[in-house]
Amino acid sequence: MALKSTIYKAELTISDMDRGYYATHALTIARHPSETEERVMIRVLAFALHASERLEFGKGISDSEEPDLWEKDYTDAVQLWVEVGQPDDRRLLKACGRSEQVVVYSYASASDVWWKAMNSRLDRAKVLKVINIPSEQSQALEKFASRNMQLQCTIQDGQIWFSSGDQTVEVQPEVLKQPG
Repeated sequence: MALKSTIYKAELTISDMDRGYYATHALTIARHPSETEERVMIRVLAFALHASERLEFGKGISDSEEPDLWEKDYTDAVQLWVEVGQPDDRRLLKACGRSEQVVVYSYASASDVWWKAMNSRLDRAKVLKVINIPSEQSQALEKFASRNMQLQCTIQDGQIWFSSGDQTVEVQPEVLKQPG
């Protein structure tokens, strides 16, 4: 018998002063049986950083044809494709062919090894941006994970603060590759 996804609910309040975006989102996040809480929280972080009315969670881990997050326009064309973790180069090159913008959020201690192997293979991916979340910060975010979450994300001058209750984590993403 197949294991079922665990459902997480989050009320995420975003104050993104860099983009002028202020909203509260009621998120329903399906955690795949093979997915860690750390990965779930990186997906929530990615949602906060790209939040819009049309951004939604994809099937990600459970479907090779969908990303972790994506934003489509009214014609169903993919504007933004977001991957979390350490996807292979074929998946990313395919995503670059399908979307106007592709962003990868890598995390965990093995990210450096993954990026060294991928860097030269992804030179031709002109719409790809790769961001690493340092492992100590992703592990701190993991502690916020629970089945029902009240989260706040504040973004100002490129600095990101994630809060849950009286706990706050400052996230300092490292850009490994810029589009272009």
